[in-house]
Amino acid sequence: MNATVVPKHTIEVSEESGVRYLHFGTEWIQGAMRIARPWALELDYTREMMAALLLRPGADWPANALIIGLGAGSVTKFLYRHRPQAKLDVVEINPEVVAVARHAFRVPDDNARLTVHRADGVAFVRNARTRYDCILVDGFDHRARPGALASEDFYRDCRKRLTRRGLLVANMFGRSRKYDAQFAQLATAFGGRAIAFPSGDCGNVIAFAAAGDPVGADWASLREEADDLHRETGLKLQSVIVRLQQAGAFDGPGLAF
Repeated sequence: MNATVVPKHTIEVSEESGVRYLHFGTEWIQGAMRIARPWALELDYTREMMAALLLRPGADWPANALIIGLGAGSVTKFLYRHRPQAKLDVVEINPEVVAVARHAFRVPDDNARLTVHRADGVAFVRNARTRYDCILVDGFDHRARPGALASEDFYRDCRKRLTRRGLLVANMFGRSRKYDAQFAQLATAFGGRAIAFPSGDCGNVIAFAAAGDPVGADWASLREEADDLHRETGLKLQSVIVRLQQAGAFDGPGLAF
């Protein structure tokens, strides 16, 4: 793999009202952790990314996952705690982010279940040989730009790296004029088998895509799965399901793609 160019920006940590925040030299929040609950998902968009667990229900999914963009390690820590059978690969281009995530945000050291790769996410996926049940993309620069992580070529490479039950989960900025174009690239790469949740208050849009087995669940089943997941992990997704229904963005009795 070719050497990667490490981004040039400062890395800052702030705290307010019991929450620790990660910044890349701007006011943009790149990650957050409630100090009293370091394994919980503090930011709304990270909770919505974990809606993937509703779309592929069962404690054995994912068997493995690739997380692109470490940040404060919220999604990494959640899966590490609540899916102990899963092998997690994390790709982070900036070694300073890895150091801060482990020192200030309690991301575990590498072990048999977790490996953090210091690499460029685009190149890592292009050259990978492993197939993953879940690929989660949450990589931005200090100006909140995803760069090549929002390209059709990258999404096509992700599609090749998914298992039969695999899902791609991507964090996008809903209030950015780039969002529509980014989602179009994803949908094209996956042959139209992609959905985007309506933008929440935080402005992020979470998109999901599949290339193998169909994804389908009616609203009642989704609510039941959300209740089970809440009891198991403390994660509250019922309000997300309500917002999806109220938005009227999905035809039929539930979600299908």
